[in-house]
Amino acid sequence: MTIFKTARACLLLAACTTQSARAGNCATIPAERHFEYPWMSVERWHQMFSDQVARAAKGDVDVMFVGDSLTEMWPKALWDKNFGQLKAANFGIGGDHTGNVLWRLQDPVIAALKPKLVVLMIGVNNINLCSEGSEEVFAGIQAVVAKLRLQYPQARILLNAVLPEGAPDSDERRRIISLNQKVRALGNGKNVFFHDYSGIFMGEGGVLSRELQPDLLHFSEKGYELLAQAMRPDIEALLFSEFPPQSLGPKGRD
Repeated sequence: MTIFKTARACLLLAACTTQSARAGNCATIPAERHFEYPWMSVERWHQMFSDQVARAAKGDVDVMFVGDSLTEMWPKALWDKNFGQLKAANFGIGGDHTGNVLWRLQDPVIAALKPKLVVLMIGVNNINLCSEGSEEVFAGIQAVVAKLRLQYPQARILLNAVLPEGAPDSDERRRIISLNQKVRALGNGKNVFFHDYSGIFMGEGGVLSRELQPDLLHFSEKGYELLAQAMRPDIEALLFSEFPPQSLGPKGRD
């Protein structure tokens, strides 16, 4: 539990200095990391990026997970169990916003990959670390989807909703709800498939479970277990079905 309290405290500290963190527009301008966060140095960010380029150089990636800490932090045992046999590779970095992802995607080695499926989960840091509104964040997610479609024309995209954080009446939650209403429209049922797994994390009245999201943002191992159970069938459908259902995923949490 302590690690999640620390992560949340660091996130709030970083959020207090967003004006320093923002080099113009976080949403649509490709940008490497320039801001030193308490939980990740710029040097560490570049090392993680270099490690991802090295992984891309090896090729043999059918499923490409792209995103921020929610992607980066998959527990290894759960990852190997659920996605290892699918030739999946993790391209998540904690703290990244859409502009950071756009910058990483333009690397020539990463661009040379030929994934069959991209699993995209991005946008929450545009809200938390860049203080962007739903229109700005939507423009960033739209730009990332367009980049993926251009760069990997053969790939399907599992476009995840920005998952809920904080209290049901918080400003962050309201922005996420507004944002997801816009992001949903990017799904076309042909090569971009929008899915919202929020229901598995929310209880009555939209209250989040600290058992699943101890800091009301990042997932516990049990949270990742539930996400894997919901996401893996959708990933397999998009990988192996010629005509996958346009509406997949669970309806909610019991």
